[in-house]
Amino acid sequence: MSATTITLLFLLFAVIMFVLEKIPLGVTSMIVCIGLVVTGVLDIKTAFAGFIDSNVILFVAMFIVGGALFETGMANKIGGIVTKFAKTERMLIVAIMVIVGFMSGVLSNTGTAAVLIPVVIGIAARSGYKRSRLLMPLVFAAAMGGNLSLIGAPGNLIAQSALEEINMEFGFFEYAIVGLPILIIGILFYATIGYRLLPDHDVTEERGFDTAKDFSDVPAWKQWLSLIVLVLTLLAMIFEKKIGIKLSISGCIGALILILTGVISEKEALKSIDLKTIFLFGGTLSLASALAETGAGETIANTVIGALGSHLSPYILTFVVFILCCVMTNFMSNTATTALMVTICLSIAEGMGADPRAVLMACVIGGSCAYATPIGMPANTMVVGAGGYRFMDYVKAGFPLIIIATIISMIILPIAFPFFP
Repeated sequence: MSATTITLLFLLFAVIMFVLEKIPLGVTSMIVCIGLVVTGVLDIKTAFAGFIDSNVILFVAMFIVGGALFETGMANKIGGIVTKFAKTERMLIVAIMVIVGFMSGVLSNTGTAAVLIPVVIGIAARSGYKRSRLLMPLVFAAAMGGNLSLIGAPGNLIAQSALEEINMEFGFFEYAIVGLPILIIGILFYATIGYRLLPDHDVTEERGFDTAKDFSDVPAWKQWLSLIVLVLTLLAMIFEKKIGIKLSISGCIGALILILTGVISEKEALKSIDLKTIFLFGGTLSLASALAETGAGETIANTVIGALGSHLSPYILTFVVFILCCVMTNFMSNTATTALMVTICLSIAEGMGADPRAVLMACVIGGSCAYATPIGMPANTMVVGAGGYRFMDYVKAGFPLIIIATIISMIILPIAFPFFP
């Protein structure tokens, strides 16, 4: 069997196992990771590169920063302030989605989610609402907010780089022409109909965060230092390009400061790391690597687009590109999906004599619709353990959002980005 065929079989196995969940998600990821090495598709270094991926390092660091916010009781304090203003669960969901959506528009959507997940868990503990109903809207808002500006998500910059090579570009807020309506309608959806689709799980404190703990004996300086470090970490992430320090390194610096100052002990720091998330994300990155390296991902894309024939309507092409990116981004990383599809879409657009910006915008927005699986984007993976989520929770709550994003995009894209201007 060719490496491409083996990769596609492992992709099929992963999809089936993720849906059925007969074995834990992290174990499925590791079977795929090890399987790709045993069958010779990937070497050991490539297969396990996911475990030292910058996003995994960011996860570990932010679990510790978040853990400090919990262990000192500061997350509960913040939760108390927010719940004073949001009187109902629906109001709380809207408030969280608005804050997260607009924050992720001007800084990394992964970084925004990483910083705010512990805060939202604290809000859930203080308000008495289930965290499983608050964390999913948070990560969906982070993904939608990534489409508000050029720097909101890595895929946006990949498309920009491709355009710059042919002397074209997107404006800083041009993604928001499509992204802002999706964010607004998405928030309204979860405040109304989608509210009923959110998972309703009682989560045990697997990660060692005791939300019912008495924090009266915790020194005030520890509480405030945990918050100050969180804010400084967030600022470092916002000004990542200016200061030249990567998100993951800023997170690590924050985590180390908290341990060295005694705000959180080494034992508490280790306990706060969610290993399920690490194995799930690290393992599935090997599948993303295999899809890219063997050309399996490109085969899927070319087969679908090639099947449509050479004389293709621009509207049908936009729709197909969008849907293909939507499907692929839920099983590959959204960055990898965009990187793969941008090259294909650019050559198709140039072959048709169409405006490449129209096709690339469909590619980027579709590539951000990673709402239907826990592995589509890092933020989804980060809340699997904290929210007690199963694979089908993402499908039920996230798939309708993909439909909403598709309808909005198909209405706006032909108007704002015509193929033949």
